[in-house]
Amino acid sequence: MEYTGISAASGYALGPAFLLQDRQIQVSKSEVTKENLDSEILRFEEALRKAAQDLEEIKERTCQMIGPEEAEIFTAHILVLQDPEYSGAIKDLIRSEGRNAEWAVQVVTDQFLELFASMDNDYIRERAADLRDVSSRLLRDLLGISTQSLSEITEKVILVAYDLTPSDTAQLDREKVVGIVTNIGGRTSHSAIMARSMEIPAVVGVQDIMEKIKSGDFVIVDGSEGKIIVNPAEDLIQLYKEKQLSYEAQREELKKLVHLPSMTPDGIQVELIANIGNPKDGLVAVTNGAEGIGLYRTEFLYMGREALPSEEEQFEAYKSVTEMFGREHPVVIRSLDIGGDKELPYLDMPKEMNPFLGYRAIRLCLDRTDIFRTQLRAILRASAYGNIKLMYPMIATLEELRKANKVLETVKQELLAEAIPFNKGMEVGIMVEIPAVAVMADRFAREVDFFSIGTNDLIQYTMAADRMNETVSYLYQPFNLAVLRLIRGVIESAHKEGKRVAMCGEMAGDLTALPILLGLGLDEFSMSASSVLPARALVRQLTMKKARSIAEAVLEMDNPLEIESFVKQEMQC
Repeated sequence: MEYTGISAASGYALGPAFLLQDRQIQVSKSEVTKENLDSEILRFEEALRKAAQDLEEIKERTCQMIGPEEAEIFTAHILVLQDPEYSGAIKDLIRSEGRNAEWAVQVVTDQFLELFASMDNDYIRERAADLRDVSSRLLRDLLGISTQSLSEITEKVILVAYDLTPSDTAQLDREKVVGIVTNIGGRTSHSAIMARSMEIPAVVGVQDIMEKIKSGDFVIVDGSEGKIIVNPAEDLIQLYKEKQLSYEAQREELKKLVHLPSMTPDGIQVELIANIGNPKDGLVAVTNGAEGIGLYRTEFLYMGREALPSEEEQFEAYKSVTEMFGREHPVVIRSLDIGGDKELPYLDMPKEMNPFLGYRAIRLCLDRTDIFRTQLRAILRASAYGNIKLMYPMIATLEELRKANKVLETVKQELLAEAIPFNKGMEVGIMVEIPAVAVMADRFAREVDFFSIGTNDLIQYTMAADRMNETVSYLYQPFNLAVLRLIRGVIESAHKEGKRVAMCGEMAGDLTALPILLGLGLDEFSMSASSVLPARALVRQLTMKKARSIAEAVLEMDNPLEIESFVKQEMQC
């Protein structure tokens, strides 16, 4: 059977399906007779023992695959299991109430969490997060619910899920997960962006796919055409194996461009830089010939864990990427951009009707200046080791920009007082992703060092179309004239003030959009690492004269499909 979705990451993958099931924990209360109380206690103790054994194995695997520091979180979880106050209270409740172990675990956990919540102490808050994780593990074992962890997949599979959170995607092992299929999502959802960054073929927005595929079914993922084929005939398998080999051969051919300049035939240098989420992505960017980092998505340092990363941990992450690129290449670090589809459970953020328009990014940072200041200290310290630039996300007003800079200045004064080195001339810019800023770009350009256009959000806000909603995906139009006019206005306003403009949204890596953007005067293109070499190949055969001619022509058109078709036709001439 063949199903169609949205192409999220190009390429081809073949293999057995692995269904990621989201099974909810529901605890009921039941009576245990006096004769069976000892057996119930033993059942609880066996769950404790098994949970500790599983955690030891996960800790060891994490230590080998990622590092000892990351593995230490599981030591904390094991200590919770070994705490006699916790396990003793559960046993006492089983005996005194004559009730089942699952119910006792839930009641005692809730009592401890309520106690922890009343204490204003960072260590206790971290302990609460550990307790939640451990109790969930215990309950799953007692209830017979299998625990699925993406990091524990042991063979090459096609991952099929209703959706993948950014933290889920961050756990993926590229050697094991060779393809991704999701029920919901769009090309600019964060799981799609991460799939492209990790070069995993992906198709998203395949409706009801969880009901149409069983674990173990043989699946072909056609990430280039946005197709899924389940249990195909042998001749079709062979055809896609040949496509896969051809695709890989093309990628190998592109590798010849890694050390060549991104320069047009008429001598215009174009900056092609990469978007990353962690230091490992930085290595992929180097391998793909990126000339720097245009967007370091720092939120992934905060995700998939139980507490905020320390200043030291952040400093090391930023410093390591900076040192990969040396002092001559930029590393643009975006301050924390949490909210929308990216959540941190340990922050206990409010549930919102419209999270993409709510308490997120710079709005959260200006409210939680304790979190913001820690990150700014780490970024400033790392700036002493290379060409780091700081970028604020989700800026809507000049007041927000000024408030953020005020916090930054305070942190700079602290570091000076402590004699800690940093780059005093570090550039500070903003993402242009809210139409209000694009319209006011001339005023903002006077107060920033650079702009970076975040088209993922700029397009959805301009078109009032949720980019995560496949039902309105037809309105997510990068080639809509309203979007192109906003981009042109931002570039012109910045250039009048002598400021550079980058683009870090997915549009920057779109080969059809590239001639238009180049013709409009965009200075830097920041994209997923896998897009850098295809973009370089195009730049090296596209004259600036041709690009300007294309840009001028499309600005006279008013149909997005007409614009896209025109550019493709012009590039084939």
